[in-house]
Amino acid sequence: QVQLVESGGGLVQAGGSLRLSCAASIHTSNGYAMGWFRQAPGKEREFVAAISWSGDSTSYADSVKSRFTISRDNAKSTVYLQMNSLKPEDTAAYYCAAVRSRLRVVLTTSRSYEYWGQGTRVTVDS
Repeated sequence: QVQLVESGGGLVQAGGSLRLSCAASIHTSNGYAMGWFRQAPGKEREFVAAISWSGDSTSYADSVKSRFTISRDNAKSTVYLQMNSLKPEDTAAYYCAAVRSRLRVVLTTSRSYEYWGQGTRVTVDS
């Protein structure tokens, strides 16, 4: 079974930065698209960012565009989410997800993904 483990969450002040990591029990160069989602208390899980298996295609939610950057290091089987200019509304549990796909188009819906991590919490103080 594919296992994903997120890390890097924590408490930051508004305007600060964090980098989340997602380590996979797979070699991410072997045809797995990856994504980041988040869920705040009282809200539904929402899309944050996604990247194709090759890393040449990315997509971002409008709320994080220009502030967050998704990347991957297939040699380390790890996907990253660099979060800059954090806002209090970014506070949530962040989850990484994976699905076997070699499509160039990125996948931005929860139903597109098969494997999920346990999540890492991000709290942004005002």
